[in-house]
Formats: sequence, structure tokens, C-alpha cells
Amino acid sequence: MPSVKVYKMDGTEAGTMELNESVFGAEYNEALIHQAVVTRLANERQGTKSTLTRTEVRGGGRKPWRQKGTGNARQGSIRAPQWVKGGVVFAPKSRDFSKDMNKKAKAAALVSALSKKVADGELVVVEALSVENGKTKEMVAFKKALNLDKSAVVVMDNDDIKVIRAAQNIQKLTTLPVEQISTYEVVANDKVVLTKEAVKRIEEVYGK
Repeated sequence: MPSVKVYKMDGTEAGTMELNESVFGAEYNEALIHQAVVTRLANERQGTKSTLTRTEVRGGGRKPWRQKGTGNARQGSIRAPQWVKGGVVFAPKSRDFSKDMNKKAKAAALVSALSKKVADGELVVVEALSVENGKTKEMVAFKKALNLDKSAVVVMDNDDIKVIRAAQNIQKLTTLPVEQISTYEVVANDKVVLTKEAVKRIEEVYGK
């Protein structure tokens, strides 16, 4: 059963915590993680781009000049792609980029990603997370105390508005409630910071 050290906000150790083997000690499944990330990114695409083809551009209902005898190249419409104000060749159209992934596969991908973070020593557990005044400098001190030099996501067990406000202007530091944790957030950041309560909730939902 994997275990990790538990830290206070000032970076001092506050003991250790045993982790659920089925959640934080699962086998690494790169293909499943890749599918989850691709699905997440695809579902964020709007797919609203659209331009007009030659059949949709207004005008050009008749030939600009007769077929032969003018010395000009033959033309069928002034809305052909080679004309100014003509239609677009292979015009991009609105489409739905969304993908589906079943719940079991999505859960397995998240468990696999979290387990990889534990194995690589990139998962940090804090006893509790709170700031007194909601000031940015408070979260900057927290980030420095836990050596979060690169990108990090802080997963909270509640929607503490003070913590969210204190962290929102800090580069490479993201905060989100435990209900919104996803495979993408885990793999997109170098370190994952969880509160003890957030760990328990994840184990309740994804543990066997």
C-alpha cells in the first residue's frame, strides 16, 4: 500500500498517510490516459468556424461574358474562387468535435494518472488548505514552502473563495474543487497537491 508524507502549509511535515492501493497504486495505462486527454481537449473545441463556398456567395448568377470570341479566359461566374469576393475552396464548416468516453474508462484513466504521480513523487498531500486574508502573497508563500517551482494544480475539498482568489493571479498554479479533478488536470501539471480530505473523497469515489 503506497504512503506519502503529509505537509502543513508552511512546508513542515505533519506525518504520513496511507493511500488506497486501487486508486493510488494502479498500473500505468498510457493509452487510456491519452484517450481521456484527447476527449477532454476535443470537447473544449467550439467548432463554430464557417465560410461561404461558391454556391453560397450572393451574386454571380450569370456568365460575366460569352464563352468564346472575347479573348478572355472562359468564366462561368464572378463568384468562382479565383474572383475577388468569390467563394472559398474547401470552405471550413461548423462541426461537432465532441468525443465520448465511458465512465469506467474515464475513472480508470484518472486512477492511472494519479498512481503515476505517486510513483514519480509528484503528488503532494497537505493537512489542510486555508488563507486568512485571501491575499496573493499567502499562496505565493505556500507555493514556495512546498517547492512548487513548476506548474501545479491544487485540489481542494471545498470551494474556499479566499484560496481561489489568492491563487488566481499566480502563474502555473491552478486551484479546483475535488469534484472537478480530471485526468487532463493531473497530467498537464508537474505536481498535484491534494488536501487530506480531498484524498479521502477520491478514495471513496474511485476506490474498490
